Amino acid sequence: MNTLKDTIQYFVIISAELTVLFLGISTLVALALMYIPQEKIKTYMSGNGLWDNALGAMIGALTPFCACSTIPMTLGFLEAGVSFGAIISFVIASPLLNPIILTMLIALMGLRIAVVYFLIVFIGAVVSGLILEKSGAAKLVKRVRIKGGINTGNNNIPAKFIMKLKASFMLAWEDFKGVLIYLFIGVGIGAAIYGYMPQTLVLRYAGYDNIFAIPIAAIIGIPLYIRAETAIPIGVALMQKGMTVGAVFALIIGGSGMAIPEMSMLAAIFKKRLVTAIVMVIFFTAVIGGYIFNIIF
Repeated sequence: MNTLKDTIQYFVIISAELTVLFLGISTLVALALMYIPQEKIKTYMSGNGLWDNALGAMIGALTPFCACSTIPMTLGFLEAGVSFGAIISFVIASPLLNPIILTMLIALMGLRIAVVYFLIVFIGAVVSGLILEKSGAAKLVKRVRIKGGINTGNNNIPAKFIMKLKASFMLAWEDFKGVLIYLFIGVGIGAAIYGYMPQTLVLRYAGYDNIFAIPIAAIIGIPLYIRAETAIPIGVALMQKGMTVGAVFALIIGGSGMAIPEMSMLAAIFKKRLVTAIVMVIFFTAVIGGYIFNIIF
C-alpha cells in the first residue's frame, strides 16, 4: 500500500509522459503518411501472399486509429480491391499496434517487452491473414461497398513542409482529444491500483502460480473495451503488484483486439462466422503470446 501522495504523483507523472509521447509520435506519423501516395498503397496490397499480408499489418501498425476509423478504412480497402488476407492482417493489427502504443511500452515497460509485443502481434496478424485467406473466408464478406477508395488521411496535403507539420500536429491534436478520456481513465485506474490494491490479492489470482491467469485475463478484457493506450498504464500498475507480464499482455490484447463495439461494427462488413474467426484468432494470439511472455521474462 502506498500513500495518497504517491498515488497522485504516479498519476501526474504518467499522464504528462503519455501526453508528450502521444502528441509527438502522432505528429511524426501523420507527417510521414503525407508522403505516401494512396495509389501506391493500393498497388502494393492488391496481390496475394505473405508480402501483402505483412504490408497490411504494417499499415495497421502505422495508423493510430480507433475502431471508428479502422472500419471505414477497411471498407475502402475492399472497394479498392486489396487482397483479403492483407485486409484481415490490417484489421487485427490496427487496434493492437501503432507507434503510440509501442512508444508507451518502451517508456513504461522497456524496449525488450515492446519488441516482443510487436513481434507476437505482427506475426499473429500476418499468419491469421494467410490462414483465413487460404481457407476461403473471403466469401464471408458481405456485399458492402463505399465510394471513394482508400482514405489514408492524406487528401488536400499542403505543399510546404511547415504547413505539413502544422497540419500533422492538428491531426495529432484531434486524435489526442478523442483518446484523452480513455488515457486519463487508464492512468487513474493504474494509479489507484498502484496506491491501494494489496499485492497479495494480485499474486493470488494473477501471479505465476496460477496457470490459468493468462486465458482468464484475455477473456476479462473482452467486455471492458479498453484501448491499448488505456490498458498499458493499468498493466504497469498490475505488474508492479505482482501480476505476470503474460497476463498483463493477454488483458491488453483481449481488451483492445476483441472489444464488443468493434466486433459489432465488423459484423456490418463480415458475416458472423468470419467475425467469430477473427475473435478466436485474437484470443489465441493473446493466450499464446501471454505464455511466451512469461517464458521469456
